[in-house]
Amino acid sequence: MKTIPLKNGQTVLIKEAGKGDAPELVIYLQMIGAQSDFLTFGPGELEVSVSEEEVFLEESRITKNRIMLLALVGDKVIGCLNFTGGIRARIQHTGEFGVSVLKNYWDQGIGTVLVQELIQWAKDSNKVRKLNLRVRSDNDRAIRVYEKIGFIQEGLITREFFISGQFFDCIYMGLTID
Repeated sequence: MKTIPLKNGQTVLIKEAGKGDAPELVIYLQMIGAQSDFLTFGPGELEVSVSEEEVFLEESRITKNRIMLLALVGDKVIGCLNFTGGIRARIQHTGEFGVSVLKNYWDQGIGTVLVQELIQWAKDSNKVRKLNLRVRSDNDRAIRVYEKIGFIQEGLITREFFISGQFFDCIYMGLTID
Protein backbone atom coordinates (compact mmCIF):
# COMPACT_ATOMS: atom_id res chain seq x y z
CA MET A 1 0.00 0.00 0.00
CA LYS A 2 1.08 3.52 -0.74
CA THR A 3 -0.50 6.91 -0.19
CA ILE A 4 0.00 9.94 -2.41
CA PRO A 5 -1.16 13.51 -1.80
CA LEU A 6 -3.12 15.25 -4.56
CA LYS A 7 -2.98 18.91 -5.57
CA ASN A 8 -6.54 19.35 -4.25
CA GLY A 9 -5.52 18.25 -0.73
CA GLN A 10 -7.04 14.77 -0.91
CA THR A 11 -5.00 11.65 -0.26
CA VAL A 12 -5.08 8.65 -2.59
CA LEU A 13 -4.40 5.14 -1.34
CA ILE A 14 -2.85 2.74 -3.87
CA LYS A 15 -3.38 -0.92 -2.97
CA GLU A 16 -3.92 -4.38 -4.37
CA ALA A 17 -7.63 -5.07 -4.79
CA GLY A 18 -9.30 -7.66 -2.62
CA LYS A 19 -12.66 -9.40 -2.66
CA GLY A 20 -14.16 -6.69 -0.43
CA ASP A 21 -13.41 -4.04 -3.06
CA ALA A 22 -15.75 -5.64 -5.61
CA PRO A 23 -18.87 -3.49 -4.96
CA GLU A 24 -17.00 -0.20 -5.36
CA LEU A 25 -15.01 -1.53 -8.32
CA VAL A 26 -18.20 -2.50 -10.17
CA ILE A 27 -19.54 1.04 -9.65
CA TYR A 28 -16.24 2.45 -10.92
CA LEU A 29 -16.24 0.24 -14.03
CA GLN A 30 -19.76 1.36 -14.89
CA MET A 31 -18.72 5.01 -14.59
CA ILE A 32 -15.36 4.88 -16.37
CA GLY A 33 -16.70 3.42 -19.62
CA ALA A 34 -18.66 6.63 -20.18
CA GLN A 35 -15.76 8.97 -19.42
CA SER A 36 -13.22 8.17 -22.12
CA ASP A 37 -13.18 6.87 -25.68
CA PHE A 38 -9.62 5.64 -25.13
CA LEU A 39 -10.75 2.50 -23.26
CA THR A 40 -11.52 -0.87 -24.84
CA PHE A 41 -15.14 -0.59 -23.64
CA GLY A 42 -17.77 2.11 -23.69
CA PRO A 43 -20.87 2.92 -21.64
CA GLY A 44 -22.79 -0.23 -20.70
CA GLU A 45 -20.37 -2.57 -22.52
CA LEU A 46 -18.71 -4.04 -19.44
CA GLU A 47 -21.42 -5.87 -17.56
CA VAL A 48 -20.04 -7.56 -14.47
CA SER A 49 -21.81 -8.45 -11.24
CA VAL A 50 -20.36 -7.95 -7.78
CA SER A 51 -20.11 -11.73 -7.30
CA GLU A 52 -18.30 -12.15 -10.64
CA GLU A 53 -15.90 -9.36 -9.69
CA GLU A 54 -15.29 -10.99 -6.28
CA VAL A 55 -14.26 -14.23 -8.01
CA PHE A 56 -12.00 -12.33 -10.44
CA LEU A 57 -10.31 -10.40 -7.62
CA GLU A 58 -9.79 -13.53 -5.54
CA GLU A 59 -8.23 -15.32 -8.53
CA SER A 60 -6.00 -12.30 -9.15
CA ARG A 61 -4.68 -12.39 -5.59
CA ILE A 62 -3.64 -16.06 -5.81
CA THR A 63 -2.21 -16.00 -9.34
CA LYS A 64 1.48 -15.09 -9.35
CA ASN A 65 1.39 -13.20 -12.67
CA ARG A 66 -1.83 -11.26 -12.25
CA ILE A 67 -2.72 -8.19 -10.19
CA MET A 68 -5.42 -5.57 -9.85
CA LEU A 69 -4.32 -2.29 -8.28
CA LEU A 70 -6.77 0.33 -7.06
CA ALA A 71 -6.51 4.04 -6.38
CA LEU A 72 -8.92 5.02 -3.61
CA VAL A 73 -10.08 8.29 -2.11
CA GLY A 74 -11.71 7.12 1.10
CA ASP A 75 -13.67 4.05 0.04
CA LYS A 76 -14.31 5.33 -3.50
CA VAL A 77 -12.37 3.74 -6.38
CA ILE A 78 -11.02 6.56 -8.56
CA GLY A 79 -8.53 4.55 -10.62
CA CYS A 80 -7.49 1.01 -11.38
CA LEU A 81 -4.85 -1.02 -13.16
CA ASN A 82 -5.34 -4.63 -14.20
CA PHE A 83 -2.41 -6.80 -15.31
CA THR A 84 -2.88 -10.33 -16.62
CA GLY A 85 0.06 -12.59 -17.46
CA GLY A 86 0.21 -15.54 -19.80
CA ILE A 87 -1.31 -18.86 -18.77
CA ARG A 88 1.13 -21.31 -20.36
CA ALA A 89 4.72 -21.78 -19.16
CA ARG A 90 6.30 -20.20 -22.25
CA ILE A 91 4.41 -16.93 -21.81
CA GLN A 92 3.91 -16.68 -18.04
CA HIS A 93 6.69 -14.10 -17.80
CA THR A 94 4.78 -11.55 -19.89
CA GLY A 95 1.34 -10.00 -19.98
CA GLU A 96 -0.73 -6.94 -20.71
CA PHE A 97 -2.26 -4.26 -18.54
CA GLY A 98 -4.85 -1.56 -18.78
CA VAL A 99 -5.12 1.51 -16.58
CA SER A 100 -7.87 4.06 -16.07
CA VAL A 101 -8.64 7.02 -13.82
CA LEU A 102 -11.91 8.89 -13.29
CA LYS A 103 -11.96 12.10 -15.32
CA ASN A 104 -12.22 14.33 -12.21
CA TYR A 105 -8.80 12.98 -11.18
CA TRP A 106 -6.94 13.28 -14.49
CA ASP A 107 -3.63 15.16 -14.62
CA GLN A 108 -2.75 14.42 -11.00
CA GLY A 109 -0.26 11.61 -11.59
CA ILE A 110 -2.50 8.78 -10.39
CA GLY A 111 -2.13 6.70 -13.56
CA THR A 112 1.64 7.15 -13.45
CA VAL A 113 1.80 5.97 -9.84
CA LEU A 114 -0.35 2.92 -10.66
CA VAL A 115 2.02 1.95 -13.51
CA GLN A 116 5.09 2.53 -11.31
CA GLU A 117 3.56 0.28 -8.65
CA LEU A 118 2.98 -2.39 -11.31
CA ILE A 119 6.63 -2.15 -12.37
CA GLN A 120 7.78 -2.57 -8.77
CA TRP A 121 5.41 -5.51 -8.28
CA ALA A 122 6.80 -7.14 -11.45
CA LYS A 123 10.38 -6.68 -10.23
CA ASP A 124 9.49 -8.15 -6.84
CA SER A 125 7.61 -11.08 -8.41
CA ASN A 126 10.73 -12.60 -10.01
CA LYS A 127 8.23 -14.06 -12.48
CA VAL A 128 6.99 -11.20 -14.67
CA ARG A 129 9.80 -9.98 -16.95
CA LYS A 130 7.86 -8.03 -19.62
CA LEU A 131 4.94 -5.60 -19.38
CA ASN A 132 2.87 -4.84 -22.46
CA LEU A 133 0.07 -2.41 -23.21
CA ARG A 134 -2.04 -1.20 -26.08
CA VAL A 135 -2.82 2.49 -26.46
CA ARG A 136 -4.82 4.29 -29.11
CA SER A 137 -2.41 5.98 -31.50
CA ASP A 138 -4.10 9.37 -31.02
CA ASN A 139 -3.84 9.27 -27.20
CA ASP A 140 -0.76 11.49 -27.16
CA ARG A 141 -0.96 12.28 -23.45
CA ALA A 142 -0.92 8.61 -22.44
CA ILE A 143 1.84 7.76 -24.93
CA ARG A 144 4.04 10.53 -23.46
CA VAL A 145 3.45 9.20 -19.94
CA TYR A 146 4.31 5.62 -20.92
CA GLU A 147 7.47 6.74 -22.77
CA LYS A 148 8.53 8.86 -19.77
CA ILE A 149 8.23 5.77 -17.56
CA GLY A 150 10.37 3.77 -20.02
CA PHE A 151 7.97 1.93 -22.31
CA ILE A 152 8.94 1.74 -25.97
CA GLN A 153 6.74 1.48 -29.02
CA GLU A 154 6.95 -2.02 -30.47
CA GLY A 155 4.25 -2.15 -33.11
CA LEU A 156 1.13 -0.75 -34.70
CA ILE A 157 -2.20 -2.49 -35.12
CA THR A 158 -4.40 -0.75 -37.65
CA ARG A 159 -8.17 -0.42 -37.22
CA GLU A 160 -8.04 -1.91 -33.70
CA PHE A 161 -10.84 0.26 -32.31
CA PHE A 162 -14.17 1.10 -33.93
CA ILE A 163 -15.90 3.96 -32.13
CA SER A 164 -18.84 6.02 -33.37
CA GLY A 165 -18.36 4.84 -36.95
CA GLN A 166 -14.63 5.57 -37.05
CA PHE A 167 -11.59 3.25 -36.93
CA PHE A 168 -8.58 4.01 -34.73
CA ASP A 169 -5.13 2.45 -34.76
CA CYS A 170 -3.45 1.05 -31.68
CA ILE A 171 0.20 1.16 -30.64
CA TYR A 172 1.75 -1.78 -28.82
CA MET A 173 4.22 -0.68 -26.15
CA GLY A 174 6.41 -2.74 -23.89
CA LEU A 175 8.80 -2.54 -20.96
CA THR A 176 11.40 -5.17 -20.11
CA ILE A 177 11.80 -5.86 -16.39
CA ASP A 178 15.42 -6.56 -15.43
